[in-house]
Amino acid sequence: MTTSSSRSLGDWFTVFEREAFRLETLDDYSQSGGVDAYRAFLAGEEQPESYKAAAWLTTVGNATEAGKRVYRVHILSRPLTDYLRFELSWGYRRNASAGEEFFILDTTETENPIPDAPDFWLFDDQVIAAMAYDDAGKYLGSEFLGDDRLAEFRTYRDTALAHAEPFAEWWARHGE
Repeated sequence: MTTSSSRSLGDWFTVFEREAFRLETLDDYSQSGGVDAYRAFLAGEEQPESYKAAAWLTTVGNATEAGKRVYRVHILSRPLTDYLRFELSWGYRRNASAGEEFFILDTTETENPIPDAPDFWLFDDQVIAAMAYDDAGKYLGSEFLGDDRLAEFRTYRDTALAHAEPFAEWWARHGE
């Protein structure tokens, strides 16, 4: 069962009306985009111009300028992997400049309240796109789940947000 009809995940970033929420649960998405930027980060180089001007910034900027909310929670623990150091220090800070909001659910000293939650996007509290990745952090695709799963995924979102803190506050204490 799908709630998306013929729309792709990419389509939902332009047609959602109020909010797009993302739950991230992995420590490594390094094979899913921004590979050159990740390599530059690891080598101690400057951010590539293509990374600074990524299409995602336009997508987020257009949405937030229209009064829509784009936000996410990342479940993680310290010490941070190399990829998480990259994602948080380069990616989150870059994307926040376009209006995306970030929250961290740090499980270093506490149990994960939603250990079985998958990565997903939830659009307008109505459309679930469950994300699939391989063990190396490569994006494999998304599956749109039916209305019968909405309560479950809303609970994942609400629980994650209830236990998370704003990224800027977390980064001020734990950023590198």
